[in-house]
Amino acid sequence: MIPGEEKQLAEFLAGKSEQTLMLFNYFITHFNNLGDIIVEPTKTMIGISNSNKRIAWITQLGKNFVHVVFPFKQEYPDNLCFQKIAQVPDQNQFNHHFRMYFPDDINEEVLSYMAMAYAEEK
Repeated sequence: MIPGEEKQLAEFLAGKSEQTLMLFNYFITHFNNLGDIIVEPTKTMIGISNSNKRIAWITQLGKNFVHVVFPFKQEYPDNLCFQKIAQVPDQNQFNHHFRMYFPDDINEEVLSYMAMAYAEEK
């Protein structure tokens, strides 16, 4: 993490429920198990990158959930884990929205999409 970003990440996490913090850490740990990641706070969300590019965004830390967006080059409609899939206008990017309420929400299906994101859909 770049100096100063640790403080900025702490500001994102400040005041969040124990449930949300546990889910956030659980998600980051599972992503990190796939390979080295960089957790980068921005003004409005938390980016997750591999060594090449941004592979996911944590867009919301709710009272009892973590909302994650995976940007893929194509739509993956045949799934049980994404609550919404939306194409970015005029781009070949499909944002797949995943909401995590429980640690068990990171199941084999979600792990497979996390691995695809990490490998940049290879």
